Amino acid sequence: MKKFLQKWTPPLLMFLMALWFFGKIQPPPEKDFAFTEFGRLPVVFNGRVKPLDSIARNALLQLREKQTLNLEPWKAWNEKPKIISATEWLANVMMNSAVADGWPVFRADNPDLISLLKLPEKGAQSDGKHYSWNQIATNNEAFERENVRVQKIAATDRTAYENAVAKMHERLGLYAQLKNTVQPEGATDWAAELNAFEKLIPDAVAAAKAQQAGEKFDEQKFNQFAGYISAFQYMSRMEPPLVLPPAGATHDWRRVGDALLEAPRGGTVDDFTRDYAKMSSALVTDNSDDFNAALHDLQSKLTTAQQPAIAKARAEQFFNQMEPFYNAMVIYVLAGLLAIFSWFNLSETLRRSSVWLIWLALGIHTVGLVYRMVLEGRPPVTNLYSSAIFIGWGACVLGLILEKFHKNGIGAVVASGIGFITLIIAHHLALEGDTMEMMRAVLDTNFWLATHVVAVTVGYASTFVAGFLALIYILRGFFTRTLDAATGKSLARMIYGIVCFATLFSFVGTVLGGIWADQSWGRFWGWDPKENGALIIVLWNALILHLRWGGIIRERGLVVCAIGGNIVTAWSWFGVNMLGIGLHSYGFTDAAFKWLVFFVVSQLAFIALGSLPGKFWKSFSART
Repeated sequence: MKKFLQKWTPPLLMFLMALWFFGKIQPPPEKDFAFTEFGRLPVVFNGRVKPLDSIARNALLQLREKQTLNLEPWKAWNEKPKIISATEWLANVMMNSAVADGWPVFRADNPDLISLLKLPEKGAQSDGKHYSWNQIATNNEAFERENVRVQKIAATDRTAYENAVAKMHERLGLYAQLKNTVQPEGATDWAAELNAFEKLIPDAVAAAKAQQAGEKFDEQKFNQFAGYISAFQYMSRMEPPLVLPPAGATHDWRRVGDALLEAPRGGTVDDFTRDYAKMSSALVTDNSDDFNAALHDLQSKLTTAQQPAIAKARAEQFFNQMEPFYNAMVIYVLAGLLAIFSWFNLSETLRRSSVWLIWLALGIHTVGLVYRMVLEGRPPVTNLYSSAIFIGWGACVLGLILEKFHKNGIGAVVASGIGFITLIIAHHLALEGDTMEMMRAVLDTNFWLATHVVAVTVGYASTFVAGFLALIYILRGFFTRTLDAATGKSLARMIYGIVCFATLFSFVGTVLGGIWADQSWGRFWGWDPKENGALIIVLWNALILHLRWGGIIRERGLVVCAIGGNIVTAWSWFGVNMLGIGLHSYGFTDAAFKWLVFFVVSQLAFIALGSLPGKFWKSFSART
């Protein structure tokens, strides 16, 4: 029985986690409103075709840092909260804002901002973190005055409070954009109001012409029509998503506000706008049959007119539902824990179970990576978010290769650990907005994206792997008695081999980057911060090899230098973007600065531990 369990536990555990993953792919059942189908509707926003599902998820990430909405966040952990999907939330924001404005969707953590807005503290109907549009709007004047002051301050000079004000301003602006996507935000029965507007067009146009000619005109209809036009102009100024597909050769994708402003010329409203209006009124009156009928009518028209857009939107919606990187991250955590536990009880079954789970997580990770490439039509690395995804993938592959040869759980911990950390980083980068953004013109070259960027990112990944192996050496050697002489030598050989690999790819990637720069900017090298960072990685890895070959450093010296590589690589990957200068600062993010500082300080602390005499190390003292 024991042998049977040892043999079949790893594949069985992998099979169970695979079932869990496939169960997550299926969308939750819907009883009434077809919000999942609504999320598959294609629109254009931020320069690309995407499903409403992507807009909903990205917006919620920016507003409350999660892809679902908890309508009752103040409930205790043991009480069942009411959670709705991102698409249900977006449908209500766009078409039933009277209800959506009361939902606690805005996250506010800064106590001074909460005080400025006079928001309620934690209590029976508030968790002290999430607030509704209505709650914030009650003190909008005070907030706007403060925001005007904050906007005059450079982003690098703002306090935490001022950054919170600026961030809340961005969130409120995004929410207002979405409210004006398919109807004026004050509409209560949009289908009826749209019908009234359409009937008013002939008389209003006649009144406008008479007014221009100085003749007698119907002032009531003229003023009523002017009110509609003013509301439509506001919708257009908000620049919400473009939800109306091209109409003939004269139009590209359009906003509803723009189409309604053009309606008087043709004397009628287009059918797509009518369908959205029908869905709006049906949602307000809680009529799921009418909502679904209008939705299906809209889908059939789009299928006829915009089949490629429909196919792309459905594919991206499925990708969103699959959540490959989040699910892979969960499995990496479980695999890493099993690998670490295997060190303490020397269980081969736990180690093998960990490896099987890492293969599953890597498979899901790979599917997500390839799926993104197909959706974007680009190589795997196009921005900071995708670089984190790819670095984690490359590190996982290297870790499994190490585990294949050494079979001691170290490669498994490296693979799962870096896989998890990089996917966590990617998740936080996703809070900034759409991760499949349009490429800037200077970067929009698939050949160089597929050569320079991929090569240099593999260099990043392998340098981090070497540094992570060094961290394992110090953690096991200093704090536990599990680092025997054989394990220490094995780790040193791993670090040395990975550093050689990292030196090759970082050097090749840097040279290819210079060639790309020569083609794009007319110079091979310009001492740009990003270029300097890449060069420092090459020089650091070369320095490690030189010190090792010259006998200047041995086992522990190699470990300490490899941890220094973590600092250098983190600077090149993230630090230069935070400078906000140079031709490569495309992923600027203030929020990451404190985490970068924390990471650097932690690595310096490990370097200090690694430099202590052997008598302070538990594993070394155990040998004597």
